[in-house]
Amino acid sequence: MSSRDAERTDVGVERRSVLHGAALAAGGVLLGGAIDLAAAGDALAGAQPTVYTRGDWNARRPKSWAVMRPSPPDRIVVHHTATANSANHSKGHAFALSRAIQNYHMDTNGWNDTGQQLTISRGGHIMEGRNRSLKAIAEGHHLVGAHTANHNSHTIGIENEGNYVSATPPRDLMGALTETCAWLCLAYGLDPADAIVGHRDYNATACPGDRLYALLPQLRSDVRSRLRGLKARLMQRGDSDVPEEHLPTYPDVPADESRALFYHGPAVGPRDN
Repeated sequence: MSSRDAERTDVGVERRSVLHGAALAAGGVLLGGAIDLAAAGDALAGAQPTVYTRGDWNARRPKSWAVMRPSPPDRIVVHHTATANSANHSKGHAFALSRAIQNYHMDTNGWNDTGQQLTISRGGHIMEGRNRSLKAIAEGHHLVGAHTANHNSHTIGIENEGNYVSATPPRDLMGALTETCAWLCLAYGLDPADAIVGHRDYNATACPGDRLYALLPQLRSDVRSRLRGLKARLMQRGDSDVPEEHLPTYPDVPADESRALFYHGPAVGPRDN
């Protein structure tokens, strides 16, 4: 039995088209084969954490609008920002981080906008990243980003402030990450045992750092517990309907990866075009 199989419980899912087209079956009681949408809506509303919009952190206008696809993502990719482990946990610092990431992605990388869909600061502040990310999540759609090379078409990325090669993420960040992943699993009908992965599971990189990566099994467990606490009743769904090319390949972590501010491994590849 793999570690992922060992993590599986009754909190799995089968996608259903309910609530603004979002694919989910959450919190709903099945009555004669019908889903109680009011209960499902209550569960989803209870799961959504406070997420600051691009307007809140004064984002630049993107060079072009991000592509939105009707099919939901099948993986949540955890990253670190490869920036300093700041002791400033204020909201103002979090907003400045989002602006700095956007500037780097647009001005240095030459991208149209911020690459990842969501950003979490060390103080636990959660922020919208790429344009229209919150709209896509609310509608159960996938907003294509630039964060995991050759897999942006089916993954949603969360950048977590800091560098976790040797440092442990702070409690506020991990709490916000748990809330964010539970919300996304509920909105998209994802099993946390399969869905929550690290950047290094797809690309040759140390991201999200050894310490944060080692916490992913606990993160999956905490997300399941949060879903139970929300009384989210999800129907079991495994990976049988996920294309083989979407599955992680677990490449070796490079011993001599480039170190630079904001760089944390391959973000865009030829299959992303």
